[in-house]
Order: sequence, then structure tokens, then C-alpha cells
Amino acid sequence: MTTAIYQATGKRKTSAASVRLAPGSGKKVVNGKLLAEYLGRETLVMLVEQPLELVGMSGKLDVTCIARGGGLLGQAGAIRLGISRALAQMDEGYSKALRKGGFLTRDPRMVERKKYGQVKARKRFQYSKR
Repeated sequence: MTTAIYQATGKRKTSAASVRLAPGSGKKVVNGKLLAEYLGRETLVMLVEQPLELVGMSGKLDVTCIARGGGLLGQAGAIRLGISRALAQMDEGYSKALRKGGFLTRDPRMVERKKYGQVKARKRFQYSKR
């Protein structure tokens, strides 16, 4: 492994994350805070760390990230995709494993827009017969 820095962008819902991977001690920083401190929930931290654990690089790379937009779950998904893409740049062998695990596929689900004449996207106003 070289001492190169790998950069990638991940998106989910309305969140976007710019991720940077560099050889190091395994420190993970998001918007200037440690990953666990920023995300708060253990499940979200596990979600972000999945691609690193799959390729066996969890303690060998420093992750620096800038996440913006959306909520914590969307940002965690964006960070995960960014990490996966950066790992795929790093080594072609990782790319195949990450693709098989479904980490390189962007989640296309977005919030459906509200329609006029309705309360929300699909919910209708209350019907009154009389």
C-alpha cells in the first residue's frame, strides 16, 4: 500500500459527504468531531464502518469527512458510500468485494414531492360526504 490519499464523494437522500482516506492509525473524523461523537448512535457508527471491516482495513486508515445536508441517517449512508468509493479507487480487488456486498450502489430512494390538492405526497384531505 502506498502513502497516497484517496478522495471520494457519497450521496444519500439530500445528504452529501466528501471522504478522504489516508494511511494511519484508524482515526475517523466527521466535520471536526470523532465519528461516534458526531453520529451519536452505535448503529450508525457500525453502518459507516462496514466497508472498512469488509476489506480488513478498519484500523489501518484514517478517515476524514465533511458531511452536509439531510439528517444523521442520510449523512451516515453518504459517508459509507464515500468510504466504499475511496476503497475501490485504492485497490481493484476491494472493488469486487464491495460491489458484491452492495456498498458501491447509490441508494436511489428520495422523498416523494407533495402534490397540490393533497395533504402530503399520497395522503388526501379528509373526505366529507355531507
